[in-house]
Amino acid sequence: MVENLEYYKVFYYVGKLGSITLAAKELSISQPAVTQSIHQLERSLECTLFQRTSRGMKLTSEGDLLYRYVERGYEQIDLGIQRLRQIQHLGAGEVRIGASDMTLRFFLLPFLEKFHELYPGIKVTVTNGPTPETLQYLDDDKIDFGVISTPFAEKEGYNYFPVSNIEDTFVAGRRFIQYKNKTLDFSDLKKMPLILLEANSSTRNYINNFLSSHDVDIQPEFELSTSDMIVQFALRNLGVGCVVKDFAKEYLDSGMLFELRFNSLIPKRQICVITDETRPLSIAASRLLELIHTI
Repeated sequence: MVENLEYYKVFYYVGKLGSITLAAKELSISQPAVTQSIHQLERSLECTLFQRTSRGMKLTSEGDLLYRYVERGYEQIDLGIQRLRQIQHLGAGEVRIGASDMTLRFFLLPFLEKFHELYPGIKVTVTNGPTPETLQYLDDDKIDFGVISTPFAEKEGYNYFPVSNIEDTFVAGRRFIQYKNKTLDFSDLKKMPLILLEANSSTRNYINNFLSSHDVDIQPEFELSTSDMIVQFALRNLGVGCVVKDFAKEYLDSGMLFELRFNSLIPKRQICVITDETRPLSIAASRLLELIHTI
């Protein structure tokens, strides 16, 4: 077991500089203190580490063997300190984020762009997945924070704050033009071929629960993994798609798609940033959250 690391630090500098005088100057201690440390180390190791020459302190064969190991260890410690200082000053580090296609595209992306401009040395990793998967990643400490959409199951220790509103809508193309500008009941959806997200997303769960509250049970014609694909299927008149409105905005504005109107509104939802308060955030992750909080 290493008894006194300070002796090895002194040994390292004497070996590196070949001088007790220079080592004392580098360490900001007296020359006698350097000499005493070397003697103490030699006594504890029961061997001679240096011999004095006209040119200074020269390592013995035993000293040279020890120095090769101490040098690697000390330089690794020094490198670790430098790396830590880089992270503290945001010159290095990593931020791990979990986000769905929607939250990444319609909220998070501009903040990542700004963050990269401010701190180009920090690596940003985004794990893409629906809200339930993102929450599991947070549980497993695979991400620092998540950007998710409501609804989600709240859990003790989670801290979240809303950052944006989102609006779910049903969109269709020219094949369903007979429904345009008509006020429909949600039960009318049962007569239409529907295109929805797969069942493992918060969006799909929300729509299912909302329609169930109106006594409407739907069986989609297509269940897709991304909202972009739902829009593409709707553009090709394969059915009526249910998406967050932002995904279809370009095509709604151009008239290639239209929104179905109903006799009651689908309540808006929220995009939220969620963290686990039981684990401290890295400096880099905290700074990105500060940037998001400025909105």
